[in-house]
Amino acid sequence: MRIARPKKLGRPRDESLRARRREQILGVAAQPFAERGFAEADVQIVADALKIGKGTIYRYFPSKRELFLAAVDWGMSRLEARVDAAATEDLDPLEQIARAIRAYLTFFDAHPELTELLIQERAQFKDRKRPTYFEHRDAKIGRWQDLFRGLIADGRIRDVPVERIIDFLGDLVYGTMFTNYFAGRTKPLEAQAQDLLDIALHGILSETERAAHRSRRREE
Repeated sequence: MRIARPKKLGRPRDESLRARRREQILGVAAQPFAERGFAEADVQIVADALKIGKGTIYRYFPSKRELFLAAVDWGMSRLEARVDAAATEDLDPLEQIARAIRAYLTFFDAHPELTELLIQERAQFKDRKRPTYFEHRDAKIGRWQDLFRGLIADGRIRDVPVERIIDFLGDLVYGTMFTNYFAGRTKPLEAQAQDLLDIALHGILSETERAAHRSRRREE
């Protein structure tokens, strides 16, 4: 009778080492994709930059598509972390909004490669139901909904649907990010963020004109 030999135990997987290696790969991958485009960027470029074999990268990311999408997701996670660190919940709600906008614009200004990857994702992967940017936005939206509901309850902002507020501010910063990328930033980020906040919070009408506008609407 043949006695089955016990299988040799392999070297225990060091999950922390694996996580660090994954971070290293993603930290390098974004730039070649941004510079060359998804179709032209070769995984070998990433491997060469890290001085590892191409096969090592494929052990972490089975395809170039998965590597690209993971790089986009990684970039968005870093953006979220930067915004969360700047707009801590112990701050006044309006200050949280201000700091979140500044952190958002500052991050994209420092990492234009992420903007490029977001553009490429929409162009290359139309089969995806939801772009990575909006997946991350939707996952964090509850915090901001609660914040604006609190401001409304305290009488600090007008009682309008929070979805309208969030969509409006979201569109403002999203559009500003792309404008900065395509046309170039023409003023300091701090001034740019302040302009967004000033117009969003105070509008463009004078107090006199606001009163007249409200009066006309009541008469209609």
